[in-house]
Amino acid sequence: MSDHGGAVSELVDQLGRLPGIGRKSAERLAFHLLRVSETEALALAESIRRVRQDVRYCEQCFNLSESESCAICGDNNRDATRLCVVEQPRDLMSLEQAGIFKGVYHVLLGRIAPLDGIGPDQLTIDALVERVRKGNFVEIIMATNPTVEGDGTSLYVSNLLGEFPVEITRLARGITAGSVLEYANREMIADALSGRQKL
Repeated sequence: MSDHGGAVSELVDQLGRLPGIGRKSAERLAFHLLRVSETEALALAESIRRVRQDVRYCEQCFNLSESESCAICGDNNRDATRLCVVEQPRDLMSLEQAGIFKGVYHVLLGRIAPLDGIGPDQLTIDALVERVRKGNFVEIIMATNPTVEGDGTSLYVSNLLGEFPVEITRLARGITAGSVLEYANREMIADALSGRQKL
């Protein structure tokens, strides 16, 4: 419990519940909000209110959206034959920032994690299978995170999609450009060798 007093203590406690924010960071943020103008502080509060009230999941891909369909699904210039499957909307945002992929996405809203009590039925896998069944995709790119759960989810989804006439690929992994082999861990080297390409 903070000893700053009622409202300040409550703000510190609430900020401290955010992921990656410890007690000291929460206190710094709280005191920052006390120092800025009332307009600036209330603008933050209004942004939080709007996000909670206005943002939902796209009915097609489950990306974040303020309408039934997100901007990517509504863009007729995207390549609708290539579908990239990601775990979370933030993963989609990271791929979009790279500016390379011009296809469409499907967000699983998590990954299969039995130890955390998360099974396939808690994700958007059924919607993905139905989307592939009805679509004209030539490639499904599995872009789940390179973790045990991410790889397990990718394998599970790939097996479900195996009945469809579509190529299933995954993101390349391994040694990054500019790195040195002696500093790469075993998993990175194994991925680099198994995913090697012709020159």
